Amino acid sequence: MKSLMLAGLKPRPAIAALCGLLALTSMLVAQERPMRLDDTKVPKGRPAPRMANGKPDFSGYWKGTIQTAPGGNIGKDLPGWKLPLTPAGEAALKHNLTATVDPEAVCIIGGIPRHNASGLPFEILQGTNKVVFMYWYSYFRLVPFTPGLKHSDDPEPAFFGEEIGRWEGDTLVIDSIGFKGEKVWIDENANPVSDAVHVVERWTRPDYNHIHVEMLIEDPKYYTRPFTYARTWALGEPDEQIQEYSCSENNVDAPHLGFGPGPIRPDGTRGYIDPAPLPPPVPRK
Repeated sequence: MKSLMLAGLKPRPAIAALCGLLALTSMLVAQERPMRLDDTKVPKGRPAPRMANGKPDFSGYWKGTIQTAPGGNIGKDLPGWKLPLTPAGEAALKHNLTATVDPEAVCIIGGIPRHNASGLPFEILQGTNKVVFMYWYSYFRLVPFTPGLKHSDDPEPAFFGEEIGRWEGDTLVIDSIGFKGEKVWIDENANPVSDAVHVVERWTRPDYNHIHVEMLIEDPKYYTRPFTYARTWALGEPDEQIQEYSCSENNVDAPHLGFGPGPIRPDGTRGYIDPAPLPPPVPRK
């Protein structure tokens, strides 16, 4: 229930929000480390590690930084955070805001592009011919980068799409089509995405402690032109890793979830200006 847990509290679904906050509190207590880092305090300069084949190794536990703002907003790099919606896109956004709950609040995979805008950490495991991204809430995606691999003529729709990786020098390019589209939101702000979306990610590891993505998003059904999203993550501690999480275990009040993601604050982040305080930490046994 990511939207409930990242301060997007709504007065109507108070019980559901409390369940989400308790789940987040439990994770924070268990982890005892921040989920986001201040990148000004992360050292730079040490070279990125490499695989036996000479390619950069992206393996590691990666955390967002407080410098990525506003968080969860796929339009963060656009003037006024305004996405170039078509009339159909405007209608889809209105529908999401007024007639749907956050898909992740009912345990639907956020997929790509949304996971790249998330504030939650993730882990990468890299092999010679594939790379695996493992996300909080026990989701994962496996990207092959076999030379010569091409997209299917009619790919089976998936939340992460049909993903094909390739190397361009030290850059890992992930080209994805065949998404489930309208089943998900493109970000935390209820912006829409259709099954016509085409996403190209360009991943680099500029130094040991950072990875960076530049993402090109094309969706002619809902957006008038392609647009980009970019951000950097910082490396977590060596003993940090993804933990088991059951998305639906505490989601006991789903029928009372309110529509949309909650209001957008003046700084572009999502949530109430004066949110309710967090409950006290769950005692450790």
